[in-house]
Amino acid sequence: MNRREFILALTGVALSGSAFAKMNPLQQSTEGLRSKVSLVKTSDRASGIRKAINILGINPMKGKDVLLKPNFNTADPFPGSTHNDTLTNLILHLKEMGAKSITIGERSGPPDTSDVFKEKGIYGLCKKLDVKLINFEDLTPNEWVKIKPAQSHWKDGFDVARPVIDSECIVTTCCLKTHGYGGVFTISLKLSVGITSKQNMSELHSSPKNMRKMIAEINQAYKPSLILLDATEAFVDGGPMTGTKKKADVILAGTDRIAIDAVGLSILKELDSNKSIMEKKIFEQEQIARAVELGLGVTRPEDIEILTDDEAGRQYADRLKEILAEA
Repeated sequence: MNRREFILALTGVALSGSAFAKMNPLQQSTEGLRSKVSLVKTSDRASGIRKAINILGINPMKGKDVLLKPNFNTADPFPGSTHNDTLTNLILHLKEMGAKSITIGERSGPPDTSDVFKEKGIYGLCKKLDVKLINFEDLTPNEWVKIKPAQSHWKDGFDVARPVIDSECIVTTCCLKTHGYGGVFTISLKLSVGITSKQNMSELHSSPKNMRKMIAEINQAYKPSLILLDATEAFVDGGPMTGTKKKADVILAGTDRIAIDAVGLSILKELDSNKSIMEKKIFEQEQIARAVELGLGVTRPEDIEILTDDEAGRQYADRLKEILAEA
């Protein structure tokens, strides 16, 4: 089944069971998969973003219409939300890499998405950088696709914004932070909550036992071509809007959400985060464990390769590898 047939199938009745597993390209064995994560030790977003992406040695957005998903759950200052400098420098670099067009797509919550865009100055930023903007909250009912994976912890599946399903190239940029309301942490897997309808949030928030698993399951709906994690600063406790902040001076890039989140968690451990992070092995965190079960990326820490290009990066990467090895 090709991509167009896959999308057409998804737009019908909610899919379940083996039909979804057969059509979803992510529902494959990932045993033995190795994933590369680039690491740049810097507080300079402009150079750090460029270097992190270049170290990966890939260019999946050349000639493509790119959908860019940031972390605009609220308009709280970084790392409560994506820093505008991060967004700007990422957009500029994607253009240099030959992106045909760039569209920011997001759904905030609980605040209205339009209010978050306004407070963060996103309308002006998009105009200045010649970037399109989609407020998922403004989509009509037929612009949502019902996804109902096999063995899901969602009672009746979840709705995904059609622009995500239709996109030929998705780039995500996430923050590094703990989550004080049941998620435990917010990195790249948790970022995907913003592609779902606000109507799905009551079920997610009323499912404390399954919340982390449900977060991972949303990620079956798409696969990012590039993930950028701005970890120049992180919330090591509290979050996701506000919390105890520490400097990490790190920027990561990769294509594997499990690998990015695992390295991100190793940074939180290195920063001496809260008990929910420090007292649990990384691959035993429910978001990651469920993502592994679903075949969304690497299955063990030793299959993550951290790439750097200078001594400061190598020294920090070695420290994170030690932490990952304990995971």
